[in-house]
Amino acid sequence: MSRSWFRRNFCEPLLLLKSRSPRRAYWKKLERTQYFSRQQLEDIQWRRLQVLWDYMWQHNTFYRKRFQENGLRQEDLKSIEDIRRVPILTKKDIRQYGKAMISNGFNKEELLHFQTGGSTGKALDIYITEECSELRNACARRHDRWTGWEPGEPVGAVWGNPKLPANLRERIIDACVQPYIYLDTMAVSEESVLAFSRDWQRIKPTLLFGHAHSIYLLAQQVERLHIESIAPKGIISTSMMLLPHERELIEKVFHCSVTDRYGCEEVSLIGCECEKHQGMHMNIEHLVIEFLKEDGSEAAPGEPGQIVVTDLMNKAMPFIRYRVEDVGIPLDSTCSCGRGLPLMDKVVGRVADFLIKQDGTKVAGISLIENTLTKLPALDQMQIVQESINDICLNIVPGEGYTDDTGQRLVSYFRETFGNEVQVRLRLVKEIAPETSGKYRFSVCKIEECQ
Repeated sequence: MSRSWFRRNFCEPLLLLKSRSPRRAYWKKLERTQYFSRQQLEDIQWRRLQVLWDYMWQHNTFYRKRFQENGLRQEDLKSIEDIRRVPILTKKDIRQYGKAMISNGFNKEELLHFQTGGSTGKALDIYITEECSELRNACARRHDRWTGWEPGEPVGAVWGNPKLPANLRERIIDACVQPYIYLDTMAVSEESVLAFSRDWQRIKPTLLFGHAHSIYLLAQQVERLHIESIAPKGIISTSMMLLPHERELIEKVFHCSVTDRYGCEEVSLIGCECEKHQGMHMNIEHLVIEFLKEDGSEAAPGEPGQIVVTDLMNKAMPFIRYRVEDVGIPLDSTCSCGRGLPLMDKVVGRVADFLIKQDGTKVAGISLIENTLTKLPALDQMQIVQESINDICLNIVPGEGYTDDTGQRLVSYFRETFGNEVQVRLRLVKEIAPETSGKYRFSVCKIEECQ
């Protein structure tokens, strides 16, 4: 009997029984429903939307007023498409009305509270119930297992500002239920990577989990230092766009596939690759997910659109038609894995990651990175910062063999793309620091329209 089996089948069930958590029972249910037909899953989605809709009319003053101001009545929800009559919820709305969005009967002091950093540096305050948190955790577990990992097996996390066990009780729970080791992305150095590899040898995780670019930086160090002890059987990259050249190196160094995942703290998991890697399965059991063009119309399959989500699980502080400020691409294909969950393609980037040409055309920062960083030699890292419509700064971490010619080729590419009158400045740096969350940003638009 392995320790992982004992944690999964004895320690965790005992702990969850004591705390009356629904996580395990709900996870078992999700394991079955993932193979329902798309129509069956959409029926679950529709029923949950109806329940949430009626709940908001009866228990949420903010949304009832919002609906009425836009000419909506409780009986107007006849199909899932009718949700599009509700106005978009923005980050600005949440900052302005935040606490007023909490449903009647909930005391915010008794809810789980967390903050999201956001691309503008202004935090959002989010409130959910303990039950909602556990249902989200159950859903994440289902998708974690798509990598080959099983509950109870240790996890190696590459994460910014990791939440470590604060006392003896938490350390015991960590050891007996779900052991973690951490590499803090705020300091991915040779010393920290060597310490992480020693922890890996001691704990023997089977899953490597973390920010996409941070896992890439780890892979670079592991390859350079000839470390062989870090050998996961599954990898989950999340929180950031995974670039093709990053996936290639990560998979080469760790000898296993990367499972790319997309979500946000406000609504949790949105989409995740399965073992077939034919797109990201969308979490329609928990969310209504829309892809909207700039004119508000629906993006066609294969066409990029701003991602707008309705959270069907959070009744304490509902998020109805919330604009995440990311741009993604819906698909109309089906996955050969047999799951009924519909697919989306890669996330193209955050709204604030799009740069603006002088004629107003928006350019995805991820595309600029793919056309330069992945094709020009001697570039270890690059970050594009658009200070103004006529001023672009390229922060460059030069690699071995970097020359003035490399820099001039970069400048020429950006002037061809944005116009010869645009000033393109090169700034050579030793490293590109992560944000306070531990994430990295490849492109930053400081023009007000991007915010």
